[in-house]
Amino acid sequence: MEERQALMSFAALSQETRLGIVRTLVVAGPAGMAAGAIAETMGVSPSNVSFHLKELERAGLIAQRREARSIVYTASYDALSGLVKFLMEDCCVGHPSVLAPLTGADDGCCAPSSASAEGKNV
Repeated sequence: MEERQALMSFAALSQETRLGIVRTLVVAGPAGMAAGAIAETMGVSPSNVSFHLKELERAGLIAQRREARSIVYTASYDALSGLVKFLMEDCCVGHPSVLAPLTGADDGCCAPSSASAEGKNV
């Protein structure tokens, strides 16, 4: 993910309702939710949720599809994953344990250099 896209994504997520919508859609999974159900779940008006959905879609964090008379929204898992990877891509700096809580395993993504393994600053 490029920095410009990351900034757009963070800007979209920096509003309480939009962050709540993304988290709700992540929980909903690939089936997604109709706009009306999102509004009801979030406790906001349909016009308010519509505004926020447009911003999230513009940032690439959610997607929509038509199902009969409804528009169903889903989280864009690739975009959200890309955002997390953008934040963490230089995280290890020779310390794989930093990334282990995210991956669930110490897979050696960034093996310690010999200097850091000896306790020296790199």
